[in-house]
Amino acid sequence: MKHKKIMVNDAVFSNAAPLTYIAGPCVIESEKEFFEIAEKLKKIFKKTNSSFILKASFDKANRTSHKSFRGVGLEKGLEIIRGVKSLLNLKVLVDVHEPRQAQKVAEVADILQIPAFLCRQTDLLFACADTGKTINIKKGQFLSPWNMVNAVKKIESRGNKSILLTERGSMFGYFDLVVDMRSIEIMKKTGYPVIFDCTHSVQKPGNLGNASGGNIEFALSLAKAATALSIAGIFFETHKNPEKALSDGPNSLKLSIVESAVNMLNSIDKVIKGKFQ
Repeated sequence: MKHKKIMVNDAVFSNAAPLTYIAGPCVIESEKEFFEIAEKLKKIFKKTNSSFILKASFDKANRTSHKSFRGVGLEKGLEIIRGVKSLLNLKVLVDVHEPRQAQKVAEVADILQIPAFLCRQTDLLFACADTGKTINIKKGQFLSPWNMVNAVKKIESRGNKSILLTERGSMFGYFDLVVDMRSIEIMKKTGYPVIFDCTHSVQKPGNLGNASGGNIEFALSLAKAATALSIAGIFFETHKNPEKALSDGPNSLKLSIVESAVNMLNSIDKVIKGKFQ
């Protein structure tokens, strides 16, 4: 199978290349905190000699409760992202929830991300594809890996072939997710780089009644298993104090363990991919 290589500036995404990491907080809570997390992550990935894309969200449009914190909003969020990106010289991935947001987000982001719940939304996929940016499509919790080829075809139909696919678990009952590792191999058959989201894969959607829970203790076990399948990258959300995070705290990695986690995953990746390093 031919492995497609997707370049995002100097970052390389390929199932045959060293892991590239996508990491950041679930949502921007404040400019100060976002900058501090981004700055710490930059230092960690530089120290571990790892390629890194900062993950950013200005809005979480699918919170369990309407009373939950959603974010700082489009205009303020993009202003913060632009500033942090410039100050730290980072590449950034940003969630897009509506077609009208695509072009404005593309002015700041290096990668546009289609949230899992929206991976079948044709107009959203078209709008993001039309920006010419790299598109990361998260596989819906409700979708088979075989059907992700249709999302790929929607992007390709607009002349955009800079595509990443992300596995993030499948619904198992009402309040749980499971990861079928076959999904990674099936999506790899498209030739496009496959990313594994190890933190959303341990989410327990809505199980706290007015919020989602999670089993973060399993995140790195799943990440190790996915890395052993020769993938392009690992996605995870992180927070300095997950217990106090305003969104997805129960399934966010504590920032203090990120360095050791990355070193561990890089070690596995080197063994699996052999001679590339």
